[in-house]
Amino acid sequence: MAGEPMQIGEVAARTELSLRTIRQYEDNGLVVPSAASPGGFPLYTDADVSRLMVVRRMKPLGFTLDETRELLTAVDLLAAERAGTDTELDPDERAALVARVRGYERAAAERVAELRAQLSRAEEFADSLRRTRLTAAPA
Repeated sequence: MAGEPMQIGEVAARTELSLRTIRQYEDNGLVVPSAASPGGFPLYTDADVSRLMVVRRMKPLGFTLDETRELLTAVDLLAAERAGTDTELDPDERAALVARVRGYERAAAERVAELRAQLSRAEEFADSLRRTRLTAAPA
């Protein structure tokens, strides 16, 4: 573990997620606390916080929890792979996982482009309102 394990309150502050949301993500299997305090309370590592940040970043792009879980699973399997061990992936499986991650990368880029276009239209609208000359109603 890098750094000291954190309680859920500190994780919430770091990720800007509510305690309820973090617990929901735990219940959905998106993050599992890496440790526990002597009293049995969950403790989180920097890696757990990084994982929560992935979830947090995917949500405003419209990815579902199932899609988020699928991406995290693919990334986990690729990161855990070690040649010559039980974690070594079959070449076809590895290629499929890499393709899945690249698919999410493309989808994220497309969604970011869509959001930028929406933001541009919204800024144009706000600018047009600022330029509008309003006069007082006649008395």
